[in-house]
Amino acid sequence: MSQQPATSPHRHTLTGIGFTVLACACFSILDTGSKYAGALLPLLMALWLRYALQSVLTVGFGVARHGLDIFRTRRPGFQFLRAILFCLSNALAMLSLRYLPLAEFTAIVALTPLALTLLAALWLGQQVSPLRWVLVALGFAGTLVILRPGGSQFSGWALVWPALQLLANTAYQILSSRMAGKERPLTTQIYTSLLALSLTCMTLPWVWQLPDSAALWLAAIAMGAGSAVGHLMLLKAYEKAEPATITPFLYSQIPCALLAGWLVYGHIPDQWAVLGMVIIALCGAASAWLSIREAK
Repeated sequence: MSQQPATSPHRHTLTGIGFTVLACACFSILDTGSKYAGALLPLLMALWLRYALQSVLTVGFGVARHGLDIFRTRRPGFQFLRAILFCLSNALAMLSLRYLPLAEFTAIVALTPLALTLLAALWLGQQVSPLRWVLVALGFAGTLVILRPGGSQFSGWALVWPALQLLANTAYQILSSRMAGKERPLTTQIYTSLLALSLTCMTLPWVWQLPDSAALWLAAIAMGAGSAVGHLMLLKAYEKAEPATITPFLYSQIPCALLAGWLVYGHIPDQWAVLGMVIIALCGAASAWLSIREAK
């Protein structure tokens, strides 16, 4: 009797996890380029360069795979609002990266799932278990360990931008979850890219400044390619595995950012910052494990 080839759910899950880790590596490349370009170019010009390349790659992939049908949307208002939140979150991220090293910034962004838990309880009135409240509290404590207001090199506006970025990113994720299942994910990604590009195009007469060095062009390419490829890989990951399975591995972006920060900028977080990152990653992974257990 011939043996059937193995196409088990286990293999699909491992493939999904692999795509997730690769996506996180791409997002670290995106942040590395954003930190460099955002410091040398006008903020909105840097964003326009990112969205221009991101749109070319994302639209090209979508049309090649699905034809012009990929542009069909039933929620144009939601698409526009998502693009606005996307731009706002990206702009605040660039401002944050002017003051914070890559790994510390990434760890703060990783608080988003815990912030979603907090908003679900306070705003949406959802029931949250005591253990989840503990995880939220520990996650925010981890952030304080990283930033150490008054006791670290980060102070003043350097602490305001990542806090605002966390709020904008949380709102962006809430809207994205509301759109889940109502639009094709790749269609949503294309509209987000194109609408974000359109919004930043309106500012070009006041901020136009092309990169004037090979390093700056490389940073711009890293932003656009890192964002486009990262999001496409994440879409592939969700095709292969359940979101609850993938979520814990999104925290692999923290060590990726730590490595990128060391290789490109020579920054190594101190022991307190590393402790804060570990706390946030463990709390996020534990929250994802609770989601898996509650879904059974």
